[in-house]
Amino acid sequence: MLRKFIPVLAIAAILLAACGQPAEPTLSPEEVSGTAVAAAWTIVAETQAAIPTNTPIPPTETPTPTPLPTFTPAEPSPTIEVVVQPTATTAKGKCEGPLNVAEAGPQSNVRLENETGGTVTLSLHLGEGTNAFGQCGFLGYTLTKNQKLVVSLPKGVYFAYAFINYANGDTSQASGYINNRVGDNHLFAVKIKKETIVVP
Repeated sequence: MLRKFIPVLAIAAILLAACGQPAEPTLSPEEVSGTAVAAAWTIVAETQAAIPTNTPIPPTETPTPTPLPTFTPAEPSPTIEVVVQPTATTAKGKCEGPLNVAEAGPQSNVRLENETGGTVTLSLHLGEGTNAFGQCGFLGYTLTKNQKLVVSLPKGVYFAYAFINYANGDTSQASGYINNRVGDNHLFAVKIKKETIVVP
C-alpha cells in the first residue's frame, strides 16, 4: 500500500514546487560588466564637469603721465642708508597686496624715526586713487629701538600703522597718515611715537 502512495506523493511535491514563488531574475555577466562601465563613465563625466575653466585675464593698459622735474639741493645730502623696496605686481584697483613701487611713478626719500622705546613693525598702505599712476598696496618695515631708516616712497597718501613690542613684553599700537605730495622733493621725517605717527 505504501507503494501506491509514493508516486502520488512525488507528483504532489512536483506540483507544490511548481506553484511556489518565481525565482528572482539574475543579471548575465555581460549586463553586470555593462553596468559597471556605465557607472565608471558617469563618475569620470561628473569629475570633468567639476573642474573650473581657466579664463585668461585681459591685459590692462598702464597710464604713463609725464614725469615731474627733479629738484637738486644746493647743499650735499648727508650719507644715509637707503632701503629699496622690492617690486611686485598688483592688479589695478586691488590694494590688498604689495605695492608695485616700480610702476608707481616719482618717489621721495622719507626718514622713518622710531621714538617708541621698543621694536616697531610698520605697515604703510598707499590708498586707492591717491597715486597718479594708479598703484596701491602695502609696504612693510621693521625698526629697532631708536632706529632711523630712510626709504624711498612713491607719491600718494599712506595710512601708517605700527605694532610696537617692548623689552618687558608689553605691546602697543600707533597709527597716522603720511601725505607724500607731488611737490615734496626734500627728505622729510615721519616720527613713530607710542600712540601716534606724525609728520612734523
